[in-house]
Amino acid sequence: MEQRERLEWLQINSLDLEARGVGRSENGKVIFVANALPGERVQAKISRSKRNWESGTAVAWANLASSRVTPKCPHFGVCGGCSMQHVDPAAQLAFKQRILEDDFWHLSRLKPQTLLRPIAGPSWGYRTRARLTVRLVVKKGGVLVGFHEKGSSYVADMRSCAILPQRVSDLVLPLRDLIASLSRPERAPQIELAMGDSVTALVLRHLEPLTDADRQLLRDFGVAHQVQWWLQPKGPDTVTLLGGDAEPLRYALPEFGITMPFRPTDFTQVNPQINRVMVARALRLLKAQATDRVIDWFCGLGNFTLPIATQARKVLGVEGSATLVARALDNALQNGLQDKVAFSARNLFEMNAADLRAYGEADLWLVDPPRDGALALCKALVQALGGKLAPSAEHLEAESLPLETNAPWVPFTPPRRIVYVSCNPATLARDAGLLVHHGGYTLRAAGVMNMFPHTAHVESMAVFERD
Repeated sequence: MEQRERLEWLQINSLDLEARGVGRSENGKVIFVANALPGERVQAKISRSKRNWESGTAVAWANLASSRVTPKCPHFGVCGGCSMQHVDPAAQLAFKQRILEDDFWHLSRLKPQTLLRPIAGPSWGYRTRARLTVRLVVKKGGVLVGFHEKGSSYVADMRSCAILPQRVSDLVLPLRDLIASLSRPERAPQIELAMGDSVTALVLRHLEPLTDADRQLLRDFGVAHQVQWWLQPKGPDTVTLLGGDAEPLRYALPEFGITMPFRPTDFTQVNPQINRVMVARALRLLKAQATDRVIDWFCGLGNFTLPIATQARKVLGVEGSATLVARALDNALQNGLQDKVAFSARNLFEMNAADLRAYGEADLWLVDPPRDGALALCKALVQALGGKLAPSAEHLEAESLPLETNAPWVPFTPPRRIVYVSCNPATLARDAGLLVHHGGYTLRAAGVMNMFPHTAHVESMAVFERD
């Protein structure tokens, strides 16, 4: 039987990980309410009901929270690109800091000795990487280009975007007209944005070969709007520049005298201002000396590796993608750091103690994993130190157990300090539990970075030390 919608007044006490307000009904059931903030009493239209929770949307307010602001974007609430434009940026940072602290405590019973000052930057026009969906929608008059609607596979009818740089936001409508003019607009499902310090690149995913007329339209658009077109007929390895040679994409880390070239499909941070501050903070916390050997795990293009090489004796960057490793080595050559760095391609989700010993001991580690975290690496470190975990080990999720090895134990000197950069506070907290409770480390400090303003994404950094 279909659940009928109903209205209910609720007191909102907190936000969930999707930036929805959290309240409770009179019978104690948790209700998640979109567009509701802590401290507000709202009338919610309940549209979904499960045994243990319900969800809905705020439609009326008895009072407004002091942290509520007017969203800048006219598409907010429909477009899924942002979830927190109605929250003051300072309150967004406080929310993300609380998530980090809660995850440390609830998942691993840890509290950082020091909370790092949050890293914040521009709240608007910050996003230099984005994947825009393209869809021919006859009912809406033609082609749509933008993010998906919230909780939907439909494309939002966007005419601008406040989190994209202004010159890119201004391209949304011209791009709709351009794609509509191609021979097969329904076969061009995606445009990926990649911006460097002086170059804007657009990668067009096309499922059918482009005609000569299509290519000329793209070239003309590129000249008129000063963008590079790259074409992607199949997977990422098929991406090629339309029109031959052009100025390469690159970004600078001026504090370290480094310039990082990259291809439009390479992973780079979406927020270059925050990235520069993040790299500088990571190196200050790492405290590399001229005599230190450092390992940068999940090194990518060398975003941290090359700056570390300006301070340390030697740096090893380890990354799962052989293509990225080759590109990182080329970046080291271009920056004159080839004598101080080495790179290795290795699946870091399949590490063990023997693998770790093969890379050699290091004074310091920099760890910057994807959302899945660095569980295998942290396990390998505990194993290398001679540790064993029983299946009933405290503070760890079931997926991380057991941690046992029959290999003979060989003395291993662990890094004295680990700086861990995370895009998922839950996996950071899980890995922290291993390092602290079973690896002998102390969680010295941790804090958040607002890499994605107006979204619920939580980027953070933590420092671990052995006494």
